[in-house]
Amino acid sequence: MKKIKSILAVLFAAALMLQITVGADGVSAEEKGKRLDLMFTHDTHSHINSFSTVVDGKNVTVGGFARMKTLINEQKEKNPDTLIVDAGDFSMGTLVQTVYEQEAAELRMLGEIGCDVTTLGNHEFDYRSGGLADMLKRAKESEDPVPELVVCNVDWEAMEKAGMSGGQTLIADAFDTYGVKDYVVLTKGDVDIAVLGVFGIDSLACAPTCELLFKDPVEAVKETVEEIGAAEDVDMIVCVSHGGTWEDESKSEDEKLAKHVPELDLIVSGHTHTELMEPIVHGNTSIVSAGEYGKRLGSLSMEQEAGGRWKITEYELLAVSEDIVADIKAQEKADAFLDAVDTGYLSSFGYTRNQVLARNQVAFATVEDLQTEHTEQNLGDIISDAYAYAVKESPDFDGVWVDLTVVPSGTVRDTYTKGDITVEGVYNSFSLGTGPDGVPGYPLISVWLTGRELRTAAEIDASVSDFMPTARLYISGLHFNYNPNRLILNKVTDLYLVDPEGKRVEIEDQKLYRVVADLYSGQMLSAVTDMSYGLLSIVPKHADGTPIEDFEDAIIYEGEKELKAWDAIARYMASFPDGDGDGVPDVPEYYNALHDRKVVEEGRSLGELLKNPSRYAVMLVLIVLVFIFLVVLLTVLVIKLIRRMKKKNANRIGIR
Repeated sequence: MKKIKSILAVLFAAALMLQITVGADGVSAEEKGKRLDLMFTHDTHSHINSFSTVVDGKNVTVGGFARMKTLINEQKEKNPDTLIVDAGDFSMGTLVQTVYEQEAAELRMLGEIGCDVTTLGNHEFDYRSGGLADMLKRAKESEDPVPELVVCNVDWEAMEKAGMSGGQTLIADAFDTYGVKDYVVLTKGDVDIAVLGVFGIDSLACAPTCELLFKDPVEAVKETVEEIGAAEDVDMIVCVSHGGTWEDESKSEDEKLAKHVPELDLIVSGHTHTELMEPIVHGNTSIVSAGEYGKRLGSLSMEQEAGGRWKITEYELLAVSEDIVADIKAQEKADAFLDAVDTGYLSSFGYTRNQVLARNQVAFATVEDLQTEHTEQNLGDIISDAYAYAVKESPDFDGVWVDLTVVPSGTVRDTYTKGDITVEGVYNSFSLGTGPDGVPGYPLISVWLTGRELRTAAEIDASVSDFMPTARLYISGLHFNYNPNRLILNKVTDLYLVDPEGKRVEIEDQKLYRVVADLYSGQMLSAVTDMSYGLLSIVPKHADGTPIEDFEDAIIYEGEKELKAWDAIARYMASFPDGDGDGVPDVPEYYNALHDRKVVEEGRSLGELLKNPSRYAVMLVLIVLVFIFLVVLLTVLVIKLIRRMKKKNANRIGIR
């Protein structure tokens, strides 16, 4: 009996030990792999403070690093070893960027929320080489913590071989000062992680002022991963990429990266502002994105599986909403940077950040609408109208009529909510870049195009912008109709200008017309020509018809001061009549409706599909006819050759 009791005691002890060492999933603790918690951001674009915008038709207040810090603090209470990373484009998008060089507010705020690693995006180059260099040095000189900065595909060797330019040398020195690396190795708990950064191909195409040369992203990441494998003993490899993902998988840079570099465990994908509610997975590599402007904070957990690879077990995009209490210390820091904006930038324009320019009751389209709904949009209307107003009302107006103004959708960064439109709200709506004066904000430029080139511009919008939504055009002064069902490069069915009285003016192909746009849009025109292999060529000119070689020569000045695009919008807002007598201008009801600036025709009849063919359509038809002729000719020749060979063979058989 005693022997039986002893056996039962041993069995009970064994069962107790089994209960302790085996989890609910039936896997022993020793068999379970390591775990990593990670939070991520990208494309915050200087949105260090909460801001008002439109989401699903409603005015909401979202974002803000102080609210992000609260969410990160809550996560770090659960796991102090949580990794925090950012995938670039942390700058350019709000008034905070105006103290980019002097304060390095964006990098210092990333450090404030505990970001461990970030990389460069295309907009970090908007203030040119000198601006980026000054910002990096200022960030390092500050007493604040700042994240590690990684980018593996800068081609220093090619630049040194060609002879470093002054701008390249400035950035090289700043990289040394900051300590920029190809990758870093971090330890979080019992997990060693290599984090590398990469700058994408499309990012470079979107950075016209970038002087650096870059290696192919995939090849550079392959080389860096091989280097990590040879030199480091790590559990995981994470890539912070400013390459992005696209709906067309064949063009999706970070998906290509995942397929060609399978050793990567995780890609945090920036640049395309994508909001992935579920990770994209290729093989053992997961791709994640959280959208733009800090509206959401990415949060995930990964577990190491047998064989050493990692799998995402939890994934969520946390809304950074107004019901989250802001971290006090982080908010005080953000407020200090915002105060510096008033004194260091806006005072020279005669504005303050919270100054109300106009009161608005119009439901304006969102930035997403501009890029997804291919029609006239009131947000594009008001900005393009503002350009025309500011040039014509400028004290230095040259008296030459502005025929049309152009606003590509990719230059518009936010919409206008109902209620007060402040200086900050206007700046945030058009917050890109700087001019040669070094003062933040792209200036307006004045160029001349022929009537034929205006037709080409309309055809680019109608036929090409669906493939490149950031190039979609919103125009004041030019009206056109297009039919999306027609042949590509033959979609525009009607095109005309309007005179000062709003009357229709027919376009003459050889006549020059004055066009006003922002500097960035002019600089990016070459991308359209390149994409169409020269077929859709537009050559901006001076008033005398000579081609413009440097768009900076076309900048509109007031005295020695550049007329900034955002200031043009602010002036237009302030010019509106005070409809209700409260002392504040009101946005006109005019913008509650559309005005046939871009009319979409859906006809599918033969007559509608063939009417008013463009010269491109004629060219394409001729090319197709020539191709068909060549195919028929080749077929006839082949048939004749076969018959001749058969006849020869038959004759030979007859002789034998």
